[in-house]
Amino acid sequence: MRTIKIGNQSLEIPLIQGGMGIGVSRCQLAGAVAREGGMGVISTAQIGYDREGFARHPEETNLAEIPEQIKKARQIAQGHGMIAVNIMAVTQRYGEYVKQACEAGVDAIITGAGLPTTLPQYVKGYDTKIAPIVSSEKALNVILGYWDRKYSRTADFVVIEGPKAGGHLGFSFETLADLPAYDFDAEVRAIVLAKKKYEETYERQIPIFLAGGIFHHQDVQHALALGADGVQAATRFVATVECDASEEYKQSYIRAREEDVVIIHSPVGMPGRAIRNAFIDRMQAGKEKITGCYNCLKACNPKTAAYCISQALINAVKGDVDNGLLFCGARVGEINRIVTVKEVIRELQPGWSV
Repeated sequence: MRTIKIGNQSLEIPLIQGGMGIGVSRCQLAGAVAREGGMGVISTAQIGYDREGFARHPEETNLAEIPEQIKKARQIAQGHGMIAVNIMAVTQRYGEYVKQACEAGVDAIITGAGLPTTLPQYVKGYDTKIAPIVSSEKALNVILGYWDRKYSRTADFVVIEGPKAGGHLGFSFETLADLPAYDFDAEVRAIVLAKKKYEETYERQIPIFLAGGIFHHQDVQHALALGADGVQAATRFVATVECDASEEYKQSYIRAREEDVVIIHSPVGMPGRAIRNAFIDRMQAGKEKITGCYNCLKACNPKTAAYCISQALINAVKGDVDNGLLFCGARVGEINRIVTVKEVIRELQPGWSV
């Protein structure tokens, strides 16, 4: 077995379950992955969407729900693995979300969807591991270089997210439109090489986890061959018994085929990968009237946004898939049945047992 040290903690298996919002990865999925020895990740994006009072006070409700979800995930994990939260850098009141998770004793905070330059200041005084999500060597150096200069701190681990990932993507529309022409393997090797500078400075290992299109043990073997220490998988865990999403959401993944996957313009200002459905067809035909705002993301302006991304994601996770946004990875078409978390991990395990 390939155990990975992350600071003063160990992962029994070199696997992170990617954070998926809204509500797709909460305590049930994260706890189940941790119980198997991996790192289960709870997405804090509108984490309290189904809690009483959310519509009136979404931010306060979300902040109250974070410790509840972490506590429940730990109970499910039964002392195994690690529990982390994914907090988008573009989240309004980002620092409060981070501190709330730290107070709840979360093991790690993973941040993407922007540059988490201020993350170290919010975890000061806590034994909480921190990790950025990057898609390029440049992004890694910007983030870790800033943390080094400003906070004399570096990452405890790094997630490299590739162009086949789901949800918001750190790539241009042009790159995503012609993936065969993009040599992402070379970028991964460059990131692995670049992080060595920070390992030497801080005299510690900074494990790399590769994400995006991780479905089978061959993908794990390829990631390790590129210099990664482990992998992160998200889409692969949606059609599982333990996933927190509705049955209708999971069935949408099972029905999806490769040709159903599209790249959309998110109100956040980034490309996003999702399953084409009635909602996306309507959005591509014209702007939707936004009647309310959850004030969730810094980069979203309800006056100019084509739709409310929070409402679309909430509709989807609750099962109203015709009126919801279904983020997914590029390989969602390979999913054809509901399995357990244990079965997914068993399929991936030969990759890191070599």
